[in-house]
Amino acid sequence: MDFGVGFFPADNAMSPGALARLVEERGQTALFFAEHTHIPASRDTPYQDGQAELPRRYWHTYDLFVALTAAACATSRLRIGSGICLVIERDPIITAKEVASLDHLSGGRFEFGVGAGWNREEMRNHGTDPRRRMAILRERIEAMRAIWTSDEATYHGEHVSFDRIWSYPKPAQRPYPPILVGGAGPTVLDRVLAFGDAWFPNYDEAIFDRITELRSRAERPIEVQVLSAPADPLVLQRLHDAGVQRASHWLPSGPRSTVERALDTWEHAIAVFAGESA
Repeated sequence: MDFGVGFFPADNAMSPGALARLVEERGQTALFFAEHTHIPASRDTPYQDGQAELPRRYWHTYDLFVALTAAACATSRLRIGSGICLVIERDPIITAKEVASLDHLSGGRFEFGVGAGWNREEMRNHGTDPRRRMAILRERIEAMRAIWTSDEATYHGEHVSFDRIWSYPKPAQRPYPPILVGGAGPTVLDRVLAFGDAWFPNYDEAIFDRITELRSRAERPIEVQVLSAPADPLVLQRLHDAGVQRASHWLPSGPRSTVERALDTWEHAIAVFAGESA
């Protein structure tokens, strides 16, 4: 099992490039950045992480692909990814170009974590009806796959439609970067099976039964990666035993000293797990 980290690349935290160099030097295999284009001030949609107030990092993040480019330029081996890209808030032709450009420039090191998000006002500000977000997500992913794999791409759906377009560069990875489908809702495995290369949930106890369900339903190889894994060797052992390919742990958005302390704790958990697994 591989190990990685997630991070909100905020303007008052360690810079994306410096963070990427640090985690590559420390032996992590992947770095995932969160995305929010903005946070509506209304706060009508409740935050789902057990906290009364939404942390400020949510509306202080750099643009996802700008931050990922900085991370790519600062490293040579580290896998870089979106954790997650809010595809329902993005034009698919532009996003396909950004994904392909980043993958090409990084030498094929990008992993495309995707999802619909949770903040309904944020979706509406981008013109997306929250009730239609899953159908929109699917069509935009399908349209981007057509752009990445066709010299002359065409796509017609209810929410995305275009005729005969040329778009280069193509991604360095063939046929395109891995699509990691985030989320843990009741229909998420349907989306993983429809257009994902991996399931990419946040950690909770319920994922173990659902991993078993995914394996029983899949008719092709599908990986499982877990975001927000706790720094707990026993949990890492359970994830390993369940066949998870990579466990990633959120690092706090803060200065280098804060990040390094959290990274020390994560690395200690990995070391204890590795000793138990030997």
